[in-house]
Amino acid sequence: MQINQHARLSVAPMMDWTDRHCRYLHRLLSRQTLLYTEMVTAPALVRGGALHLLDHDPVEHPVALQLGGSDPEELAKAARLGAEAGYDEINLNCGCPSDRVQSGTFGAVLMKDPARVADCVAAMCDTVNVEVTVKCRIGVDDQDPEIVLPDFLARSADAGCERVTIHARKAWLQGLSPKENRDIPPLDYDLVHRMKRQFPNLHISINGGIASLAEARKHLDAGLDGVMIGRAAYHQPADILCAADPEIYGIGQATDPPTVVRRMLPYIDAHLTAGGRLHQIARHMLGLFAGRPGARAWRRALSEGAVRDGAGPELVEAALAQVPATVAA
Repeated sequence: MQINQHARLSVAPMMDWTDRHCRYLHRLLSRQTLLYTEMVTAPALVRGGALHLLDHDPVEHPVALQLGGSDPEELAKAARLGAEAGYDEINLNCGCPSDRVQSGTFGAVLMKDPARVADCVAAMCDTVNVEVTVKCRIGVDDQDPEIVLPDFLARSADAGCERVTIHARKAWLQGLSPKENRDIPPLDYDLVHRMKRQFPNLHISINGGIASLAEARKHLDAGLDGVMIGRAAYHQPADILCAADPEIYGIGQATDPPTVVRRMLPYIDAHLTAGGRLHQIARHMLGLFAGRPGARAWRRALSEGAVRDGAGPELVEAALAQVPATVAA
C-alpha cells in the first residue's frame, strides 16, 4: 500500500503525546493508519545534534516525521537526517500557534509567508526521496482564508508538495493559548472541501474536531483524500483505531483492547530492561477502555501504580484483571 493510501486516516502529531511509545501502541491497534511524530525542530537536529529525537521502532511504519523550522537549508539537512533514519514522510509544521514556535518563526506564523514555505518545501524535496508534505491552518489572525489558503496551497504544490493536511480553523497568534486555538476559532470544513475541488490533483486531508470513524467516513465519502484525527485518537484510541483497518481501508479485522494490552507486555518489559519506567508507556494506555465497563478501575490502577518504583508488566496485568471478562475476553 502506498503512503497516500495509508493517509486516508492518520493520527495527528501532538506535542508530549505522540512519542514513540504512543505510536507503538497505536500501531498495534491499527496496522494501516499513518502515524506522526511529535514536532521535532530542525535546529535541534542540525545544530543541537539531538538525533535521539528520531528514535522509533520498525513496527511503527508507516510513520512520518514532522519538522518545525523556517530556514530552507536547515530544513533540508533535517529532512535528510529523517529520511536516513527511515521515516516514510517528512512533514513541515505550518499550523502550531504556540508562543515558543512563533519565536522560532515557524509553525502557524508561516501562513503569513507562503513564499518562504515554498522555498522550504522545494529545498526538502530536492534533498530527500521520501514524500514532503505540509500541515497548515486555513489562515491566521485577520487573514481572509478564502484568499490566503488557495495561494498557500498553490505555492506549496508548485514547490513539489503533493499532500497537505489542513486544520480547518484559523490560528490566532495573539490572545489565544494553544489549547484555545484548538477549540475557539470556528471550524470551516466547507472551505477545505472547496479546496479539494479547486486542487483536484493535490492530496488533501482534513483535521480539526473530528472525533469518530463515522465522521471521518463522511469527509472521505464527500471527496476528501484523508482525515487526520488528534485528541480523540489519543484519549479514546480504541474507538478510533480498533476498527480503522476494516472500516477505512477494507483490510483485515478489528482489533480489541485486551489483546493489544497483552501484546504491549513484551515491549514494556524491554523498555524497563533498558532502564525506562513504566509510566512512560502506561500514560498512553489510560484511555484504552474509555467508555467501556471497567475503564475507571483500569485508569486508576495504571495512573496510580505506574509511577511507583519497580512497577512493571505485572501491574498492567493486574489492571487488566479489573476489566470485566465480557470486555477483556
